[in-house]
Amino acid sequence: MTQTAATQGIDHVGLTVSDLMLSLSFFTDCLGWEQFGGNPDYPSAYVTDGTAKLTLWQAKTDDPTNFDRHHNIGLHHIALKLPSEEALLSLFKQVSEWPDVVVEFAPELSGKGPKKHCMLYEPGGNRLELSYDPR
Repeated sequence: MTQTAATQGIDHVGLTVSDLMLSLSFFTDCLGWEQFGGNPDYPSAYVTDGTAKLTLWQAKTDDPTNFDRHHNIGLHHIALKLPSEEALLSLFKQVSEWPDVVVEFAPELSGKGPKKHCMLYEPGGNRLELSYDPR
């Protein structure tokens, strides 16, 4: 393939969350991300781990509909890369004990490996994968 892509990667991902403050706390206090802005008129917070950037948007309903990855078109999950298996296991322990986090499954081989991953839902309802790939 000799064609050059017209884009240069993903600038950021925007996620609608059921509770902005719970999600913001999860990303900043649990994962150690930094908030670098937001918009109080449309309640949102912008967070980064120094590489990835997310916009967290407050849902504008008291009864948000949860995304069903099997039946809805849209974001299936976001995968966050970890530097080692030890880091994956350590962070999984931390996030699995965080209030309002729902664990889908603990770290395990992805397919036949060697990649290992786990899945969880952050407090605002979005599905996250934590992964380590030694390749």
